Amino acid sequence: MKLMYFANIGVAGAISITSLFYPKIAQRTVFTEAFEYSEAIRLVGALWLAIFLLSIVGLFYPKQMSLVFVFQLIYKSSWLLFAALPAILNNQQYPKSMAIFFVVWVILLPFVIPWKALVN
Repeated sequence: MKLMYFANIGVAGAISITSLFYPKIAQRTVFTEAFEYSEAIRLVGALWLAIFLLSIVGLFYPKQMSLVFVFQLIYKSSWLLFAALPAILNNQQYPKSMAIFFVVWVILLPFVIPWKALVN
């Protein structure tokens, strides 16, 4: 579980800083120019900043902070289902590297989330 927190810190930290402070660079790199530039990139950056900060806390309180993984499972699955999949089916652009990363994360997260600890 701590490995996933470290991965969140690295990936979400880098993406959040880029998206918040250098959104035009994020549009080219993170979103691979699949979308027109929009200030919504900063909104996504704020989301990833929250994941970054919660993951830092998760290093010290892994089970208590594991809801951040549930949140990621929900939003990444939703994005894949409602944004990436329709783009693929309609032969439209979408950030392919982000989609691949999300697929890997959605596959791994159910095995990392301490489901029993969340129910108790």
